[in-house]
Amino acid sequence: MMRTPEDTFRAMLDGACRLQNGDRDQVDELAGFYAEETDVRHPMAPLGDTPLLSREALRQHFAAAGAAGLAGFRVEDVRVHHTADPEVVIGEFTYRGEGDWAAPCIIVFRIRDGVIVESRDYIDHLGLARATNTLDVLCTQLTSA
Repeated sequence: MMRTPEDTFRAMLDGACRLQNGDRDQVDELAGFYAEETDVRHPMAPLGDTPLLSREALRQHFAAAGAAGLAGFRVEDVRVHHTADPEVVIGEFTYRGEGDWAAPCIIVFRIRDGVIVESRDYIDHLGLARATNTLDVLCTQLTSA
C-alpha cells in the first residue's frame, strides 16, 4: 500500500529524529523518501539556497546533517495542513533538543506516488546553528561573504 503525503511527511520526521539520535542507517532511509530527481530548496538559508536536485544529493545532505548528532533531538508541535492539491501538504513543526533550544520549521511538500518530488523548507537556521554550536562559524561566513 502506498503512503499518503501525510504518511510520508510523518515518516520522514521520524527518520530525522532517529538520524540525529545516532541511527546512521537513517541516511539511506531518509534519501529514499525522495524521488530520484527532486527539487528541494531552503529559501531562508543564511548563506543562500543551494537546491538539492537528486536522491543522491539528499543522501549526502542527510549524511552531513547526521554527523552533528544533536543530543535529545526530537520533533514537537507537528501539524499537517492539507491543500486543494492532493499532492501538496504543509508540515509545521518544531525541532527541539537538549540545552533547551528550539528551531521552528514549515515545509511545503509535493509528494507524488509516495515520494517527495518537491520541497520548500523554511527552517530557523540560526536556531540550528545555536544548537550545533556553529553560530560563530556562521557569523564568520556571513561577514566574509
